[in-house]
Amino acid sequence: MRIALIGTGSIAASLRQAFAQRGIQLVAALCRREPDQAWGDVAVRSLAALFETAPDLVVECAGHEAVAQFAPAVLARGIDLVVASTGALADPSLEAELRAPRAAGRLFLPAGALGGIDAIAAASRGALAHVSLTTTKTPRGWGRESALRETLFDGTAREAALAWPKNANVAATLALAGLGFDATRVTLVADPAAAGNTHRIEAEGEFGRLVAETTGLAAPDNPRTSRLTALSILRVVEQRDSLVVL
Repeated sequence: MRIALIGTGSIAASLRQAFAQRGIQLVAALCRREPDQAWGDVAVRSLAALFETAPDLVVECAGHEAVAQFAPAVLARGIDLVVASTGALADPSLEAELRAPRAAGRLFLPAGALGGIDAIAAASRGALAHVSLTTTKTPRGWGRESALRETLFDGTAREAALAWPKNANVAATLALAGLGFDATRVTLVADPAAAGNTHRIEAEGEFGRLVAETTGLAAPDNPRTSRLTALSILRVVEQRDSLVVL
């Protein structure tokens, strides 16, 4: 399987290392700025150059703007796409465009840093009454400095994803798996004593009640991103060609 990346940041670097360890062929990495020499001959500067490498699968890990700019063209080309920046789909017009029926590529949305997404997705097939998410990070994990615990946001998943594009992709993922962007409640908390990036899901419905809490360590070079995010994307990549899917 030939993989191309959109982005060369923290998640992309982790994936590149994981691909090398597993013998997965990385054929291109789209750099939005001047290419880092560390990416060598896989670095490309345009989507056209990425397409020339004939990838079987493209993985986006560059942010909301990259999804809006590149995702429609990748899918229209008939290439499957994994989107890490799921918060981009909080834009109703972009979500509609990516969901439109077409004889083209498939869109894969990884669970990212969240545990319990499989249960929420299953519960949504029945009567799902309530879903909420509380995400707690250190102030630095939110891109600020503070010695006090404070609630930064309390609202819908759509509002969270649009207002905190680098921090609230988990809110979008939960919304897409369950009740949707406008019916999913989200609280974002900064806590200097936080041991990591903690995501607590609470849900109720005809299935019963679910509480799922995940505390992930932040990526070494990006306190806003959990290490689990890259591993979740890797799982999706490996599942695409697996004979057994779990």
